[in-house]
Amino acid sequence: MKVTIVGAGNVGASCAEYIAIKQIASEVVLLDIKEGYAEGKALDLYQTATTLGFNTKLVGVTNDYTATANSDVVVITSGVPRKPGMTREELIGINAGIVQTVATNLLEHSPDTIIIVVSNPMDTMTYLALKSTGLPKNRIIGMGGALDSSRFKTYLSLALQKPSNDIQGMVIGGHGDTTMIPLTRLASYNGSPVSQFLSSAELEKVASDTMVGGATLTKLLGTSAWYAPGASVSYLVASILHDQKRMIPCSVFLEGEYGESDICIGVPCIIGKKGIASVVDVKLDAVEQEKFSKSATAVRTMNEALKDVL
Repeated sequence: MKVTIVGAGNVGASCAEYIAIKQIASEVVLLDIKEGYAEGKALDLYQTATTLGFNTKLVGVTNDYTATANSDVVVITSGVPRKPGMTREELIGINAGIVQTVATNLLEHSPDTIIIVVSNPMDTMTYLALKSTGLPKNRIIGMGGALDSSRFKTYLSLALQKPSNDIQGMVIGGHGDTTMIPLTRLASYNGSPVSQFLSSAELEKVASDTMVGGATLTKLLGTSAWYAPGASVSYLVASILHDQKRMIPCSVFLEGEYGESDICIGVPCIIGKKGIASVVDVKLDAVEQEKFSKSATAVRTMNEALKDVL
């Protein structure tokens, strides 16, 4: 099984690292436009194989898409990272052309591949990838919900002072500071609602911290985060390649689900060997549904910037 990651920056290299160490794929190709950069990252990672005990083959290439041929999954991380003070809307004009070109080049050599979009603004870039390639909707997946849900569970763990792997929770809606919706009502600690352990004010703080989770790290680091995004991608890739059929919130194209159509936005999905096996219909209450509708409106507004591209 072969995975290609486009973009050998922090996020792309983190994706390659986790996929290799966990032996999710037998081969990982890391591609970048900067001469020698992907080659160096791949070689450095490959030299950890004997000490970490994995057998995944790592290859780095400079803009050579022939090396990506017959990839089962491709991950697009390329684009300009979000910088302090930069809005997601400002990223659109820069990253749209990059994502469109990359997707076209990848499909030329791997026509049956499944595409995972990481580039920001992620919901809009996922929509762009779908519309510009003409692929069936099950083969284009935005990974934002997986990352946002990971952050949500982390903040719940910190508030509860309980092990993070004993906590379940998910985030739906747009992958943005004001558009994501942490579903605090449905979150649980070993089967018990977290509302039994945390007050409304505490849950509201967890939700607020989750929503600005990416911006918090950007402020601290001076650039976008990479460890959690890379891990979230590896989680998605594993569910696809090993047909695990995990329920993972992802940005996918909706055709009436959750009352929305012609939009890519985060909803819970079953992820397997064909990509999106199905969208899970989680019953939202009136407040959650209203938030989801507002989130969809915000994502659509952002998508309007694609008019000159599509």
